[in-house]
Amino acid sequence: MACTAALAVPQPACAFDLFGLFGSEEEPPAPSAAALPYTVRITGVDDNDVVQALQDTSTLYRLRQEPPPDGEGLVRRAEADQRRLTEVLSGYGYYQGTVAIRVDDVIVTGEASLAAAARAAEGSRSRALVPVKIAVDLGPAYTVRSVTVRDRAGRSFPRDVLPEKITRTDDDAPARSATVLAREARIIDRFRALGHPFAKVVSRDPVVDDAAHVMDVGFTVDPGPRAGIGEVAVSGGEGIDPAVVRSFIYSEPGDPYSPKAISEIRRTVAKVEGVGSIRVREGDALDANGNLPVFVEIGERERNLLGVSARYSTVDGPGVRAYYANRNLFGGGETLRIDADLYYLGLGYDPFAQQRKFAGIDTTGLGGRLSATFVKPALEGTRNDLLANVFVTREVQQSYLVDAAGASVGLRHRFSDSFSAQIGLDGQVGRSKDALGTVDYRLIGVPVSVNYDSTDSLLDPTKGVRLSASATPYPSFLGSDPGIFVAKAQGSTYYALDEDANYVIAGRIGFGSVSGASLAEIPDNFRFFGGGGGSVRGFAYRTLGPRGPFGLPIGGRSLLEGSIEARIKVTDTIGIVPFFDAGTAFASTLPDFDERIRKAVGLGLRYYTGIGPIRVDVAFPLDTIKGYHERPVALYISLGQAF
Repeated sequence: MACTAALAVPQPACAFDLFGLFGSEEEPPAPSAAALPYTVRITGVDDNDVVQALQDTSTLYRLRQEPPPDGEGLVRRAEADQRRLTEVLSGYGYYQGTVAIRVDDVIVTGEASLAAAARAAEGSRSRALVPVKIAVDLGPAYTVRSVTVRDRAGRSFPRDVLPEKITRTDDDAPARSATVLAREARIIDRFRALGHPFAKVVSRDPVVDDAAHVMDVGFTVDPGPRAGIGEVAVSGGEGIDPAVVRSFIYSEPGDPYSPKAISEIRRTVAKVEGVGSIRVREGDALDANGNLPVFVEIGERERNLLGVSARYSTVDGPGVRAYYANRNLFGGGETLRIDADLYYLGLGYDPFAQQRKFAGIDTTGLGGRLSATFVKPALEGTRNDLLANVFVTREVQQSYLVDAAGASVGLRHRFSDSFSAQIGLDGQVGRSKDALGTVDYRLIGVPVSVNYDSTDSLLDPTKGVRLSASATPYPSFLGSDPGIFVAKAQGSTYYALDEDANYVIAGRIGFGSVSGASLAEIPDNFRFFGGGGGSVRGFAYRTLGPRGPFGLPIGGRSLLEGSIEARIKVTDTIGIVPFFDAGTAFASTLPDFDERIRKAVGLGLRYYTGIGPIRVDVAFPLDTIKGYHERPVALYISLGQAF
């Protein structure tokens, strides 16, 4: 037998209560002459979700602390529950389920039974609580057999519009209202993703087959017009120039509409550091051009920000960073950030202490950097940003010491949210000292760089690509001494093996080259070194590459390194990461594969938090070299993935 079924949508549960199975935690009112307090017990149900839905729907249960004045009031509550509770069972896929309500052993079965049940209840007045029992017989659980979707004219949609995976059902899909509504939402999401913002279900027609205990569901859908994105209006955030916010919105009027495009607006506007709350609202109707207006409402964040972070490596020693930032300095989204970084090499594994003394490189092991960065976004409302930086540093490494200061200014153009290019002017002066001697340098150059980032997260990417490349000539005719040319490139990619991104493969490759001068003429901070937590883990920071007098690392004129990781989530908060790193620096201006490439393997532990994963990596060098003082294992602790 087949019949049309009305879907009952259970109300959301506010709390979990086992009253229906084991008794109420609340004591009912005491017997009295003025009212008829009662107890309620639900039997025949083991599914806690169904029990909760029955309790939330039952008038008897919800008003148990408010007893009726007489027996008639009590049985009227029971009569109202009879129909409502049966609808709850249907909503959970039990279409042959039945509910029997007894008031003091009198079954409420209709108008004829009400008087008898009311008299039975009155018999308890002033002496006892009226016992009320709701006996449930669930019957067989129904499943969804098929889902069909048609337009207003009764025609099926083509497969390229509505793929089979949208309507396909599993054999054990329960015929619950929640299942049907979830499928309805999935169908509407598909049409919205195809550019139909006003897609809606005109009718929902579930048909129950009691003989087969299955349900067939038919939807009639009106996709509505296909639309583009219309004008984007920005409001709120009185302290921020709306033109700045608008420059971070990359959708243009007429671009195809999709929920993803709307989500992208929210995500890119959030990159304006002065913006706090963001609400992106779609218009209620299309404009004259068939586009959907979009309204962005923002709120300003607290302007001033202080932060501090700590790190530790068994080979690099401890370090601490602190910063101050103003996120809207002059009301145009300008940011000023002052960073201070202090580290102490002496508490790490330092096998080169004696060699440094022999080479005349006498340091306390204490190093640091102080810098200030200013960014003026959206010059004249364009996608051009002005960036400026000044710094002073004492860079202390296991094989060299650099004292330097410098300043740079640059202009960045954002072609899109994922792609930008930058050109600027950079000047530095300093003194570099290592086993090869001392280099006093003065460099003035024109850095050019490009960046592409399509990843989904800064600290924990699961998909996308990151690419960066830069080239900086420091020519002699601009006053540079020595005259050099520095090129760098790095790329990483991330691929999730499953829909929930519990299994992610990540890979990275990096390249660098400096030319125009001999190795001894190039300052150490412009040479390339391998090793460390962001390079080849397991080897001490900036120690891989050519060795000089006293066995001290002297860096190279080129670099090639790479990593591959398998990021595996064991639970929502715990993950493990087996990894393999390889690379080194080379004395030549381009990598020379005749030289030895250093390799390491390791295992990481990740604890996932709301701001990013906490990283603990243990790395093991595969090819230590006798006499190089390389440890058999290294530990790294930090925030965020390794790359």
